[in-house]
Amino acid sequence: MAAIPAPHAPHSPDTQAERVLLVGGGDLGMRVAARLSGGTLWVLRRHPPATAALCGPAGAVQWLAGDVSRPDTLRGLPRGITRLVYVLAPDARDSRAYRDVFIDGPRHLLSALDTSALQRMVFVSSSAVYGDHDGGWIDEETPPGPQGENGEILLRAEQWLAEQRLPVTALRLAGLYGPGRVQLLERLRQGVARAPRRAAHWANRMHVDDAAAAIAHLVRLADALPVYLGADDTPLPLDVLYDHLAGLLGAPLPLDGPPPAGVGSKRMRNARLRASGLRLAWPDARDGYASLIEAR
Repeated sequence: MAAIPAPHAPHSPDTQAERVLLVGGGDLGMRVAARLSGGTLWVLRRHPPATAALCGPAGAVQWLAGDVSRPDTLRGLPRGITRLVYVLAPDARDSRAYRDVFIDGPRHLLSALDTSALQRMVFVSSSAVYGDHDGGWIDEETPPGPQGENGEILLRAEQWLAEQRLPVTALRLAGLYGPGRVQLLERLRQGVARAPRRAAHWANRMHVDDAAAAIAHLVRLADALPVYLGADDTPLPLDVLYDHLAGLLGAPLPLDGPPPAGVGSKRMRNARLRASGLRLAWPDARDGYASLIEAR
């Protein structure tokens, strides 16, 4: 189920004239591409697939080979891009890989790209920029305070983009789940998952299809704001979520254990994203995970 924009948030009056560049052709990127109908769509990735086009709602995709960490591979990018989505993920979780993708990558890309017609860029970031808030609510006005270096790098990337005098929107995503993202279910089935039980550790989730819908919605939103939180409606204590899923799986309840490192306990408020006109297909991760379990 795709997001439905509100009447007050019109898309471009002539979608056939749109020239969209999507940087990152992974799972999330391709889900975004399938929602960007109309106009011309290019997808930049290091190793494009052998097939020349992607069939589906997005129509034909024009693949571009390029590596944002290597500016020599970014020559000859299409001119007159009107919408830009930056949805890359590092190959590894180390600081060098993060700097390549989020510090060097945007600089190299924007140096090589004609931005004279750009109406909106969406930069996909992470809730890791916030750190720990002892289970309290956070929103776009909450000052960032990353706990780890990866969150710090993402925040630096956001800040640099905000200084470029371009129409940039950062979407700070919660933990994604969905088809192909079922590691948690496998750990619960195997009885190796752990959940903190002595004190509530709040977790935030977003279905990958809702995340893709949010990105496609924001990149076409005429009055998009600089920052949005991407999460579902229902933050949950980690043990509540894990116990519920274990029950659906017929697996034993997970034992007490430490919370995930470097994530922090917080409840993400998605009111700004919802007010922009986005409707979530999966407002509660318990229902979203249940659909995955049924499908499997």
